Amino acid sequence: MHAPDSHHHHHPAEAPHPAEAAPWSILRMGVAGRLAAAMGISVALWTAVLLAMR
Repeated sequence: MHAPDSHHHHHPAEAPHPAEAAPWSILRMGVAGRLAAAMGISVALWTAVLLAMR
């Protein structure tokens, strides 16, 4: 846990956090890019599962 004074906000407590521009968004990717990203994530997760089962 943080001490109350260690976390400095630069906006009022009742205001939401200011929006930050995302460096990339899956919504802006093309279909091929989305499929490639999904396949990459799937391969990584299956690799972890198979290694854990060894």
